[in-house]
Amino acid sequence: MIPPPPKALWAAELPRALWMGATWWRHRAELAAAPRGDGRTVMLLPGLGNDDLSNIVLRRYLAAKGYRVHGWGLGRNLGVRSIGRDAGRLIARLESLADNGPVTLIGVSLGGIIARMVAHGRPDLVAGVVTIASPYMGPARATNVWRAFELLTGERVDDPAVIARGAVIAGPLPCPAAAIWSRSDGLVSGRICRDDTIPAVEVRSGHLWVQHRPQVLAAVATILAGWPRVNDQ
Repeated sequence: MIPPPPKALWAAELPRALWMGATWWRHRAELAAAPRGDGRTVMLLPGLGNDDLSNIVLRRYLAAKGYRVHGWGLGRNLGVRSIGRDAGRLIARLESLADNGPVTLIGVSLGGIIARMVAHGRPDLVAGVVTIASPYMGPARATNVWRAFELLTGERVDDPAVIARGAVIAGPLPCPAAAIWSRSDGLVSGRICRDDTIPAVEVRSGHLWVQHRPQVLAAVATILAGWPRVNDQ
């Protein structure tokens, strides 16, 4: 059994996020030094209960680096209530963006899990997947948010269908992938936010607003710049 993060880390989530916001300006040089992109199309997927506004900092940063960046356009992330049980709504959105080739997906928390789900189901539409603090490799009860997941999505974490879907999501992806994770995450265990088959970048961060953290922004830009151009894959 993998335990959820200690309650002390959970309690520290908001203070850590506020401190990160107050000291963000210190990292401008690091952000500017990260490599520029190749113009590929990128879609950002928000975390549980969040919408595209939650990724606005990451979206603006990647756009400034030269990527064509889109939100997922499906409102708040309520899991299958937002994407459909077969992810049909999200797939339709990807199809509308794939005129210039497959789309690179960057997902925060539950958004990363959904990104991996779609990459398995429609590899023709997905050029690569970056997950940020996404607990895709272990049991939902290794988090402090599994009850919120059940409430917002209407699914039960012990449902055999949910467990079977999770096993598929955790399998090796048919495209480039990378995971960004933190061992001091207060909401999800860092142990289940990565696996041995893909590069993993460890950051020092809580879970709340992790996608705004300068170290994460620079890591995303560095990961994407190291992947082959979409048309070269």
